[in-house]
Amino acid sequence: MASMMRHTSLRDAGQSRVLTNGELVRELDGDAIAAFAHAEAPEAPPTPPHSLVRRMGTPRSVMPRVAPPPRPQDVAAPTHKGRGAAINPPNRFETQHAAPFDDGWDTLHSEFGGLPPPATTLTRDAARSVISWNQSPDIGFDRAVNPYRGCEHGCVYCYARPTHAYLGYSPGLDFETKLLFKPDVAELLEKELRKPGYVARPMALGSNTDPYQPVERTLKLTRAVLQVLDRCNHPLTIVTKSAGVLRDMDILTGLARRNLVRVWISVTTLDPVLARHMEPRAASPARRLQAVEELARAGIPVGVLAAPMIPGLNDAELERILEAVSSAGASTAGYVLLRLPHEIKQIFEDWLHRHVPDRARHVLELVRETRGGALNDPNFGQRMKGTGAYAELLQRRFARAARQYKLDERTELDCSAFVPPGNPKRGMAENQMSLF
Repeated sequence: MASMMRHTSLRDAGQSRVLTNGELVRELDGDAIAAFAHAEAPEAPPTPPHSLVRRMGTPRSVMPRVAPPPRPQDVAAPTHKGRGAAINPPNRFETQHAAPFDDGWDTLHSEFGGLPPPATTLTRDAARSVISWNQSPDIGFDRAVNPYRGCEHGCVYCYARPTHAYLGYSPGLDFETKLLFKPDVAELLEKELRKPGYVARPMALGSNTDPYQPVERTLKLTRAVLQVLDRCNHPLTIVTKSAGVLRDMDILTGLARRNLVRVWISVTTLDPVLARHMEPRAASPARRLQAVEELARAGIPVGVLAAPMIPGLNDAELERILEAVSSAGASTAGYVLLRLPHEIKQIFEDWLHRHVPDRARHVLELVRETRGGALNDPNFGQRMKGTGAYAELLQRRFARAARQYKLDERTELDCSAFVPPGNPKRGMAENQMSLF
C-alpha cells in the first residue's frame, strides 16, 4: 500500500488546485503539479483513512430532550454537491470502525449539516509495475493499465469502489475524493514492454477507473501512456465516460489507421437529471453522444457500453440508448447488468433511498430477482448478465436492438505490428558512435 505523503487538493468550487504542505496553501499551475508528481516522496507513516470528528452541539432549549436519540441508520445526512456516494461505509478489512452517536443535543444532524464539501486529494502512488493481469473469462482482455486509483467521476454504482479498501480507504466518499496517481506510469510501462518474451495483446485503459477523469486534464498521465503504446505499435482499448478522450485525437487517429485502437464510451442513461445524480462528475449524456460522433467522424472505431443496466431504474432506456449511439456513429455495443459487490450494496441502497425513495424497494427486489435472491452474484459467467427471467429478457432485448441498429460489428485489433521500445542505454551508445 502506498504511503500517505504530500497531498494535492482539488477544490470543489471549480478547477483550482492547491498544494497543502503544513501551513502553506497556494495555487498550482500545470508545471507545479508536474514537479510535485515527480518529487521524491519522504517516508511517512500511513494516515488512518477514518477519523471520528466530534463537535459540540448547541442546545435548542434549556430543557433536556426526553426523546430517544436517533439511530445512526435513521440520520438523513445531506448529500454532498458533486459527489455520488453520501456515506463512507466501513472498510471490510478493518476489525473496528467509528459509529455516529447522538448525545442528546442533536449533534448528528448539526454535525452532518455543517460538514464542508469534501475536497479531492492526490497522493503519489509509488508503484513498481503498472500492467495488471487477469484471467477472467467474463472480459475480453488479459492486461490493463490504470494511471489512477479512485475516480472523481463519483459513479455511485462503480464496481471498482471495493478496490479502495485494499489501500485502507472506504469505498464510499473516499473512493471519489482520495485519489492515487502514478507519475512515472509511462516509464514503468516501457520497462515492462521491453521484457524479453513479452507478447502483445490489446491493452485496456479504463478497466478499473476512468483514464479521463477530471485530474487527467492537468496530469496527462493517460496521454503519456498513449504515446508509449503509439511508438510501440501496441494495440489498445479505452473505456471512458468522459469527452476528454477527444483531446488525444491526434494520437488516436494514427492508431486507428493501423487498426490498433477501439474506444468505448459508457452511456448509462439519456436522462441528464438521472445522470447528474448517479454520475455527478462524468460528462453529460449529450456530451458523450457528441464524443461518439466526433470519434466516428475521425475514423476511430467507437463502441458504446450501455452499462450498467439497473432494473427498474434505467433499463427501460436500453433501446433508446442503442438507437441514439447508432445514429451518432457507433459500430458496436455491449451492456452489463448492475453489479453490487462488497460495500457497494450499502452505498447503492443508501443512494436509492435518498434520490428515488419511491422506487428503492422495487429496484432492489428486481436486482435480487436477477441475482438468485441476493444483491450480487460473483460467479463467472453470471456476474455480468445475471440469471432468471428478468435478466434473460434484458439479454434478448439487447440482442434484438443491436441487430436492428447495426451495432454488432466485431473486429480484431492488429497484434502483429508490436515493436518493443528501444533500450535507452543502447540508444545512447548508438548516438555516441554516430559521432565518429
